[in-house]
Amino acid sequence: MARRPDPSGSRGGGSDSGDGDGNGPAVSRSAFDALFEAVRTWGRWDPADRGAWNRVTADHVRRAAARVRSGKVVPMALPWDVRPGPDNPRPALHHMTDLGDVESPEPSVHKDFIAADYHGRSVTHLDALSHIAFRGRLYDGRAAREAVDAGGARFGAVPALGALVTTGVLLDLPAVLGVRWLEPGRAVRAKDVLAAERALGVTIGEGDGVLLRTGHVRRRAELGAWDSGARSAGFHVDAVPLLAERGVAVIGSDGDSDVRPSPVEGVHAPVHALALAAMGVPLLDNLDLEALSGAAAEAGRYEFMIVVTPLNIPGGTGSPVTPVAVL
Repeated sequence: MARRPDPSGSRGGGSDSGDGDGNGPAVSRSAFDALFEAVRTWGRWDPADRGAWNRVTADHVRRAAARVRSGKVVPMALPWDVRPGPDNPRPALHHMTDLGDVESPEPSVHKDFIAADYHGRSVTHLDALSHIAFRGRLYDGRAAREAVDAGGARFGAVPALGALVTTGVLLDLPAVLGVRWLEPGRAVRAKDVLAAERALGVTIGEGDGVLLRTGHVRRRAELGAWDSGARSAGFHVDAVPLLAERGVAVIGSDGDSDVRPSPVEGVHAPVHALALAAMGVPLLDNLDLEALSGAAAEAGRYEFMIVVTPLNIPGGTGSPVTPVAVL
């Protein structure tokens, strides 16, 4: 049975500033370039634009389904945010297009319109492999200027991914540390991932979806919004080789997985570059992991089935999503 940390936190002050090294050690551009080459999986899969989702077989799906015990379904999407703020400069749109005409034959109809610039920090979304290029190349070495134009992506678009059903693993760092949240700028390093596995009784395996809870959503609810593009908790690049070695299929977080400010000279989103462009691992950004944290603590287990179903957007570099965990 996994340890059951208290997700409400036990330390005074309600937060954690980290283990003394802030957003982690600085990484030179040359060291990062070497890391990119070390974790690169170009040429491994067919079709290439499914990337690491090719790892997930029918056996993985059956194993994920076997983890379901209570049948509790936990959605992990934020509400559609139409309010401007420091972390939402281009709010989502929602307006009614039809309020029903009482003169029309029954039944009357109500309709609405939605739209979003979802690659930001307020809409829960999936990043497809066409979302990020590094040194002008998408995953598998495709030239970004040839693969993506004003009409959308011809390689690595979201329809190539399809749906994902696999085992999800929650790395609930605030629960492990006994705090309410990680402070913005706190790096989650490889040693933190290993410590979380031990504390939570989990082992990240091939084809798994790794979800990092930093407490971002809780902090925002209690203290208000901030410019999380400038400062947020997330993975340091030294955690990525461990995730690559384990063979993960997707990485997600209640932020955007990257610690900010970036520890890498000249690369503003290094985890995005490594995951998407080098490893072919799609990302889930801006998850709401608060309910899942509570459900996992109550169940005493931090592994579950995860279901991700992006919209079928031809040429799309990603999609708004509502992933669900089934415990």
